[in-house]
Amino acid sequence: MEWWVVLLLLVGGLIAVFATGFPIAFGFLLVGFVSTYLLTGTSGLEMLTQQIYSSLASFLLTPVPMFILMGELMFRSDLAASTLDVLDRWIRRLPGRLSLLAALSGTIFAATSGSTMANTAMLGTILLPEMKKRGYSNFMAVGPIIGVGGLAMLIPPSALGVLLASIGQMSIGDVLIGGVIPGFLLGAMFCIFIVTYAWLRPLSAPSYETGSTPFLELLFLTAKFILPVGLIIFSVLGVILLGLATPTEAAALGAMATLVVNFFYGKVSLRMLADSLKGTVSLTAMVFMILAASKTFSSILAFTNATDGMIDLVNGSSLPPLLIILAMQLIVVGMGALMDPISIMMITVPIFLPIIQTLGFDPVWFAVIMLINLEMGNMTPPFGMLLYVMQGVAQYVSFGEIVSACVPYMLLDIVMIAMIIIWPELVLWLPRITGG
Repeated sequence: MEWWVVLLLLVGGLIAVFATGFPIAFGFLLVGFVSTYLLTGTSGLEMLTQQIYSSLASFLLTPVPMFILMGELMFRSDLAASTLDVLDRWIRRLPGRLSLLAALSGTIFAATSGSTMANTAMLGTILLPEMKKRGYSNFMAVGPIIGVGGLAMLIPPSALGVLLASIGQMSIGDVLIGGVIPGFLLGAMFCIFIVTYAWLRPLSAPSYETGSTPFLELLFLTAKFILPVGLIIFSVLGVILLGLATPTEAAALGAMATLVVNFFYGKVSLRMLADSLKGTVSLTAMVFMILAASKTFSSILAFTNATDGMIDLVNGSSLPPLLIILAMQLIVVGMGALMDPISIMMITVPIFLPIIQTLGFDPVWFAVIMLINLEMGNMTPPFGMLLYVMQGVAQYVSFGEIVSACVPYMLLDIVMIAMIIIWPELVLWLPRITGG
């Protein structure tokens, strides 16, 4: 059987299984084991189980549970409200004050939670009632929250960044650090857009007066509520950038710092710890199941020589390498409208990565572009997950209004992808100086 026929049957089978509502990881395993047995017999199944074990028994995966625990502890604490209050006092005179607050705080919380849905739900729950009370338009209320919520994909500790690096057998540390500059640049671009739009259309984000805070009191509140969050961020990002710790050590340090900060503010309880640990175990098991399932797909591609066939096809074509990259991104955009990011990664990364390496592109550079594209997929109708998270939080806003509010932030994502393609050092500079 020709390799391209095998590839089409595999992808078609996966899509058919997903369409039935079958869980992602189990769907991949089902299709993987059945396909392996039909193509190679029992000997292929034995080899496949050995490869799955070797891929999971890897030191590279040790940061995963600690990053997840860090996000669980942060999400289940109540530090966000105090942090938002202090940030609001600093920016009270700027146009689009609450929308800007969403963008700023969302960028900060992206460096502590690692979850796009948690980031979006938390900001929506806290900020949307106040925005509605102050007369903000739906465009300026829900758009910034969804747009900045996706930054948790880029800024460490990114759960999807760890998963993408693991599926692609790349350095987790390099992928996480590679997303830092694009992530914070995107956050800055979102802030500039919000201030500009609010300045041009003041009725969409009416200004309001609150009592001023004495400067010394503001400094005290900042030291009390902002600096501890900065400590959590430094415990992950700072120690990696300074070369003081590996991603595994930084993940453990980040989880410990989050626990210590919550304990200092009296946010730790047995119920909170139990829920955090339960969520960590559940999500870690899910991630490892996904990685095992992804290994079945990449192994089948290797068994059937589909990987070699795709590489030969690319080498034999006269298409410019950049055009091939753009075609891959268009495929991901199309899939993003119909599938969740994890499914997209599991299908595309084993296919795209060998081609990327053959073309001579850096896998970390490509991984960050993929993460931004997957971030857009979370905002793309009809099945973008963040759209439905926001619909659940803001039931008074129509689905169409939520979609239209996301458009500027999707366009800024496209601008960032173009910038990374033109200037790869936006991604590669930090991993290089940190020894990646």
